[in-house]
Amino acid sequence: MITTIAHLKKGEVGIIREFTTDTLPLKLLEMGCLPGNKVELVQVAPLKDPIYINVDGSHIAIRKSVAMQIELDIIEKL
Repeated sequence: MITTIAHLKKGEVGIIREFTTDTLPLKLLEMGCLPGNKVELVQVAPLKDPIYINVDGSHIAIRKSVAMQIELDIIEKL
C-alpha cells in the first residue's frame, strides 16, 4: 500500500519519497515539501480538510487532495 501525507495520523512522522503527479503547487516546493524532507501531521480540521503539517520546521496547511499526491516512508508510528 502506498502511504501518503493524507494517510498520516496525528503525530506520525514520515520522509517524503516522491510525488504521484507533476502538478504539485510550486508554493509547496518553495516551502520545503521536497523528497527527503521530514513531514509530521500536526492537526486535521474539523471537517477533515485541510490538514496542518510540519515540513522541516515550516508549518503548512494543505488540502487533502494535494496530500494524497505526496508519497511517504513512515519513520515514527504511534
